[in-house]
Amino acid sequence: MSTAVQLARDTAPPLAAAAIAKALLAWYDRAHRDLPWRAAPGVTGDPYGVWLSEIMLQQTTVKAVIPYYYAFLKRWPKVQDLAQASRDDVMSAWAGLGYYSRARNLHDCAKTVAGALDGNFPSELAALQKLPGVGPYTAAAIASIAFDKRAMPVDGNVERVVARLASVETPLPAAKPELKLLAETLTPKSRNGDFAQAMMDLGATVCTPRRPSCMICPLKDLCRARKEDIAATLPRRSPKPERPLRHGVAFVAISERGEILLRLRPDKGLLGGMIEVPSTDWSETWLPAEEALRLAPVKGRWFPMPGAVAHTFTHFRLGLMVFRAHVRNDPALTLWARQKDCRWVHRDALASEALPSVMRKVIAHALDDLK
Repeated sequence: MSTAVQLARDTAPPLAAAAIAKALLAWYDRAHRDLPWRAAPGVTGDPYGVWLSEIMLQQTTVKAVIPYYYAFLKRWPKVQDLAQASRDDVMSAWAGLGYYSRARNLHDCAKTVAGALDGNFPSELAALQKLPGVGPYTAAAIASIAFDKRAMPVDGNVERVVARLASVETPLPAAKPELKLLAETLTPKSRNGDFAQAMMDLGATVCTPRRPSCMICPLKDLCRARKEDIAATLPRRSPKPERPLRHGVAFVAISERGEILLRLRPDKGLLGGMIEVPSTDWSETWLPAEEALRLAPVKGRWFPMPGAVAHTFTHFRLGLMVFRAHVRNDPALTLWARQKDCRWVHRDALASEALPSVMRKVIAHALDDLK
C-alpha cells in the first residue's frame, strides 16, 4: 500500500452512515429478493417464520433451505405445532440439511417458546439468546427483522460489504470484531430489519465474493475499496489449516426380508440424535479388518465392499470402510435390536428415516451391486 493511500485512510472521516442507509434502503425497496420467510419492505416479519428460517440458514444456502422451510411450515404451521411434534419426526424432516444439532435445538426452542413463553418469541436480544440454539447472530436477526429492534446480524455477506465500504484489509477471522462494530455504526434508527436484509441481499447479489458488480451497486460512490480499486480483493482471509482425516468402519446388515439394521446415535456429539448404520468410532488411523469385525453388531458373514466412502465435515474429512452381511430373520435379533437403540427398517422405507448424508452414502455404497 502506498504512503498516500495509508495517510488517506488514517485521516478518513467515519463512514457516511446516514447516506449509506438511505441509498441502501431505496435500493432494497425496488430490488429485494422475494423469499418465503420475508415480509414486504416496511413490514416486520412473523417471528416464528424468521426464527425458523434463520436456524435453517446457518451455514446453508438459501436455495437448499427453501424446500425445507415450506415443508416445515406445511407440517407445523405454528411454533406450538412444532413443539408437540416428536423428536424423531423433526430429525427425519431435517435430514439432508446437515449440522444436526440445529434440529435438536430447534425442537427444544419450540418447546420453550410454546411452553414457558406462551407461544411468544421475546423481542430483546438478551432474552432471545437464552433460547436453545439462538446465538448472537440469530438473536440479532430475529430482533431486527421480526421486531424492528436496532440490532445488526453480521453474516458473511455483511462482513464482505462492510469490509469493502470501509476498505478493511485485516484478514478474517481477525477482522470480525472490527467489521461487526462498523456494521453496528451503520444501522439506522428505523427500518432496522429492512436494512439488515438489504445488507444481506447486497452481498448475495451485487457485492459478491468474486467479480463484484460495482457499476450497479447503490453504494458505489460511498465505497472506499472501490475508490482504491481493491474491492475484489476484500475481505482478506488467513490461510485455512488443512482438515485432518479420520477413519472408521460401517456395518450394513441386510435381513432376508430386505431390512437394514439402523441405530440411533446419542443426542450429544456430531450427528447427535440421528440414525446411522452401526459403525466404529472415527479415529486417525484405519482399524485392522480383523479388529473391526470383532465390533460388528450381529453375527454373520461380513465382507468388505470395494473402495471406501468419503465425506467432508466442517472440521475434518472422513473415510469409511464398509462391510456388508446378509443375516437370517430371527426374533431374537429383533429383541436385541430394541435393547441396543437399533431397529430393522425395510430398504423401501429408508427415505423417511433421519439418515444424515454420510450414512445415505454408506448404504448406497453397500447396496450398489444389488441394484
